[in-house]
Amino acid sequence: MKKFWKDLKRYKSYIIYATKANLKSEVAGSYLNWLWWILDPLLFMMVYSFVALIVFGKGEPFFPIFVFIGLNAWNFFSKSVNKSVKIVRSYKGTISKVYIPKYVLILIVIMENLFKMAVAFTLVLIMLPIYRVPVSWYVVNVVPIFFTMIVFTFGCCTIVLHAGVYVADLSNIITVVLRLIFYMSGIFYNITNRVEGVYGTYLLHLNPMAFLINGLRDSLLYGRMVEYGVLLIIFLAGCALSIIGIRTISKHENNYVKVI
Repeated sequence: MKKFWKDLKRYKSYIIYATKANLKSEVAGSYLNWLWWILDPLLFMMVYSFVALIVFGKGEPFFPIFVFIGLNAWNFFSKSVNKSVKIVRSYKGTISKVYIPKYVLILIVIMENLFKMAVAFTLVLIMLPIYRVPVSWYVVNVVPIFFTMIVFTFGCCTIVLHAGVYVADLSNIITVVLRLIFYMSGIFYNITNRVEGVYGTYLLHLNPMAFLINGLRDSLLYGRMVEYGVLLIIFLAGCALSIIGIRTISKHENNYVKVI
């Protein structure tokens, strides 16, 4: 892990530069530019709100914001994991000429998606007074929740990066798995209200993203305290995945170019 922190300090400028360059190139050919990072989850929010409220006649208090929070958090996680699976292959031309610690590539992806999520969440701050959401001091819980989400996401990304080098079709498998987890994470429904009995409890506590998304909603919308015991477990799980992933990448990264 000492090497990781040294590399983080050494490549900090490169991470920031690459993140800015990737974000600029992503919106370069778009008329909407960075507004698309808000419009993307906003449009999906409208679709899910229509289906839940109009078609099924069911929803939650402050439902549009409820869905928007879930979509933004989920997009950060899923897009980071999806891109990390094939990121070594994407940077093949660069890493074959210049040595870059491969987990640095993950940090660039994390920074990109974190910035997009931050831009999108500015709309949440605008929507709170519009929907007359009573804001409480529990809103401070979003800081440790976001931090835990970042650590857990990074840990997952390191694992799939290594596996993706050796399994060319892993991206397809990950896409299916993420779609399943999406429906199990309560993006457009409340797990505790819609899944009866012990199954709802298990689904909420055994699915880290479901718990984190539910925690964000409780903190921002409903003035409820997050379960810090479960949050700590997810944070430690993220740390464990990160340590395992970093060590595995450091051990095998010299062979990655040969494999791909």
